[in-house]
Amino acid sequence: MELTTATPRKMLRFVVILVLFLLGLCHFSVGMTIKSNFIIHMAKSQMPEGFEDHTHWYDSSLRSVSASAEMLYVYNNAVHGFAARLTAEEAESLQNQPGILSVLPEMKYELHTTRTPLFLGLDVSADYFPESNAMGDVIVGVLDTGVWPESKSFDDSGFGPIPASWKGECESGTNFTSKNCNRKLIGARYFAKGYESTLGPIDVSKESKSPRDDDGHGTHTSTTAAGSVVQGASLLGYASGNARGMATHARVAVYKVCWVGGCFSSDILAGLDKAIDDNVNVLSLSLGGGNSDYYRDSIAIGAFAAMEKGILVSCSAGNAGPSPYSLSNVAPWITTVGAGTLDRDFPAYVSLGNGKNFSGVSLYKGDSSLSKMLPFVYAGNASNMTNGNLCMTGTLIPEEVKGKIVLCDRGINPRVQKGSVVKAAGGAGMVLANTAANGDELIADAHLIPATSVGQTTGEAIKKYLTSDPNPTATILFEGTKVGIKPSPVVAAFSSRGPNSITQEILKPDIIAPGVNILAGWTGAAGPTGLAEDDRRVEFNIISGTSMSCPHVSGLAALLKGVHPDWSPAAIRSALMTTAYTVYKKGGALQDVVTGKPSTPFDHGAGHVDPVAALNPGLVYDLKADDYLNFLCALNYTSIQINSVARRPFSCETSKKFSVADLNYPSFAVVFPEQMTASSGSGSSSLKHTRTLTSVGPAGTYKVNVISPSNSVKVVVEPETLAFTRMNEQKSYTVTFTAPSMPSTENVYARIEWSDGKHIVSSPVAISWT
Repeated sequence: MELTTATPRKMLRFVVILVLFLLGLCHFSVGMTIKSNFIIHMAKSQMPEGFEDHTHWYDSSLRSVSASAEMLYVYNNAVHGFAARLTAEEAESLQNQPGILSVLPEMKYELHTTRTPLFLGLDVSADYFPESNAMGDVIVGVLDTGVWPESKSFDDSGFGPIPASWKGECESGTNFTSKNCNRKLIGARYFAKGYESTLGPIDVSKESKSPRDDDGHGTHTSTTAAGSVVQGASLLGYASGNARGMATHARVAVYKVCWVGGCFSSDILAGLDKAIDDNVNVLSLSLGGGNSDYYRDSIAIGAFAAMEKGILVSCSAGNAGPSPYSLSNVAPWITTVGAGTLDRDFPAYVSLGNGKNFSGVSLYKGDSSLSKMLPFVYAGNASNMTNGNLCMTGTLIPEEVKGKIVLCDRGINPRVQKGSVVKAAGGAGMVLANTAANGDELIADAHLIPATSVGQTTGEAIKKYLTSDPNPTATILFEGTKVGIKPSPVVAAFSSRGPNSITQEILKPDIIAPGVNILAGWTGAAGPTGLAEDDRRVEFNIISGTSMSCPHVSGLAALLKGVHPDWSPAAIRSALMTTAYTVYKKGGALQDVVTGKPSTPFDHGAGHVDPVAALNPGLVYDLKADDYLNFLCALNYTSIQINSVARRPFSCETSKKFSVADLNYPSFAVVFPEQMTASSGSGSSSLKHTRTLTSVGPAGTYKVNVISPSNSVKVVVEPETLAFTRMNEQKSYTVTFTAPSMPSTENVYARIEWSDGKHIVSSPVAISWT
C-alpha cells in the first residue's frame, strides 16, 4: 500500500521535473534564435582567389555560419561588406572568419526659409555667386525622411539638362513614381530593409514605402539646402516673403532612410553607399545618435568614404544642449553644425489680471487675441497626477480647466501636444513655460489652441502671480512677425556642445548656422505640428533644431563647390570656418542664450557662418584621406580598426611619431593632461601644434595675431609671417602653448588670426585640462 501511494508521487515529481526541463530547453532554444541586424565589415583585399566576385565571398562567409541567414544589403562604396540578420552566436562565429574586420550590431539613429538668405547676406548673392553652369552641376544629396515632390521649392523652371555625371535614379513605390522627379529633384531612393527586419513590414496605410515624405522633416531639410525660389511663401501668414534654399540652382537627390520608428544604421549606410555611387557633391545628414569610436560609427565610416570621393559631408551636432559633451557626428572628416537664432521673432504676449505683460512667442493662427481676460490656472493645480504640471495626455481635470487659460510646464511630451491636451480637456488657451532645462530660449510653434511659449524667468514670475492672486486672469495677444531682433544670432540652448567626447583634441562643433524658427518646404501628408489631430495642411513650416542648421551649411558648401569645383571637402569646410564671425557687426561677442554671456568655441566652434566671406578666404587648411588615417594612427588604432574606416589596408609607420596635434584642422583644441602639468619641474608645461596653410587667393604676406583675453596660457606662433607668391603654395607654422604647472579650473579661449590686410584667416582655440 505504501509502495502504490508513493509511486504516483515519484512519477508526478519526475513528470514535473521533465516538463520544467523541456520548458527550459524551449526557453534556451528561443533565446538562441533571437536575431538582430549586424553590419559586417570585410577586408576586401583578403578575398580568397577562388572567388570571382566579392559578393560571392560575402555570401559564402555568411553561409558558413548560417544556412538561413538573410543578407539585407551588400555595400560597395560606403564600406566593404554587408548587413545581415543573425543570432548573437552566429555573429560571434562570423567574427572569427578570415577576412572579417568587425561585426557590429545595428544602431538606431534619430532625426535631430524666407529670412535666412537675407540674414546670411545672400540677398545679393548674384554679385558673389554667379548663376553659372557650374552651379547647376552641383548635386546635394539629403539622407532623411524622403521628399514631397509637389513642393514648389522643387520647381525646375529654367534648369538645364541633368548633369552628365549623375548616375542615380528616381525609384517608384507607394504614392511615388519616377515622374515625380524633374530637373531640380533629380533623384529619389528609399531604404527600409534594416527597418523592416527589425520592426516588421511598413504599414503603407500610415507611411509610404517609397521616397515620399509623410513626416515633413526631409522636405524641410532638402528645401533649406537647395530649394528653388518661391514667392509669397509663409506659414499661416507668419514669416511671409520669398522662400529659397541656400543653393537655389543646385540639384537635389533624396535618400529616404528614416521612418516612423527611427533611422537604422544598415539603411543609412545603404543610402550613403548609393549616394556615393550616384556622384553627389555634398551630403547632408540631419540625424545622429550616441557616440562611438570612429571604427564603430556607421555615419563616420560612410562619411570617410564620401570624403575620399571629394564629397563634403555635413551633419547636425545634435539637440542635447546645453549639456557639455553632448555632440554627435564628431569625426574630423565630417562638418559638424550647431544652431543659432535669426533676427526674426513671432511675439505673443501674456497679459495678466494685475496689469503686467510678459513676452512669449507663438505661430498660432486664429483670432489675433483672446477676446477677453479669462480665468487662469496652473496645470499642476488642475490635476491629480504628480506630473500634471506637464499637461500630458489624460492628466488634466476637465472641470478645473474648462474655459480657462492653462499654464503648462515644458518637458517630456511634445510642446504642441500639451496644447492639444488642454484643448481636449476644455481649456481655452495655454501658456507654455520653460523649465531650467531650457532656460529663457523661446521656440515658436503652430499651436492648435491660442498659446504662447515663455522662458523660465517669465514662467516663474507668472507662477508667483497664480499663487498670490485668489482669482487670477490672463489673455494672450499675438503680434505676428517681427524682424531686426537683437542680439542675433545667439547660440541656441538646444544646440549640442563640446568638448568632443571621442577625441577632445578635435574641436567640435565646427560652426553654427541658423537653426531656430526656420521656414522651409513641408509635406502635404501632415499638419505643421505633426500631430494626428492636426488636419491643417501647409506648403511651408517653421521648425527648429540642428536639423535645420545642418542643411544651411550643406547648401552653402554647394555654393562654394559651384564657384570652386576643384576645392576638396576640407578646403570648403576650412573656408566656412576661418571666415566665420564671433563678434556682432556693432561690437560685442557672440552670445549664448543660456547664459546671456559670450559663447565659447565649445558652443559655436569657429563661429557663425558667413558665406560671402567664405567665397574668398585667402588661405585654407587642406586635408587628404591619408592625413586622417595618420590621425587614427595617433589615436593608436589597430590596423584592423583603421581598415574598417579606410576600407583598405593601411599601416602606421613604426618609425614615425604620430600626433593628434598635427592634424591640419582649422581649429585648435589644446588638452593639457593634469599629470603633465603637475609633474613639470619647470613650473610650466608646453604642447606644440603644427599647421599648414594653402593659398587659394592672390599673392600676399600674412602676419599672425593672437587674441587671448587670458594671460594664464602663453601662445607663441612661429614664424609670425608667411609670404605666399602663387596659388596653391603651402606654408607651415607651429603654435606652442605653455601653461602653468598648476592645472586651471576653467577653460581658456583664444583666436589665432592670419591677415594680409584684405583677408582674415581665423582659428578658434579652446584650452582645457583633463
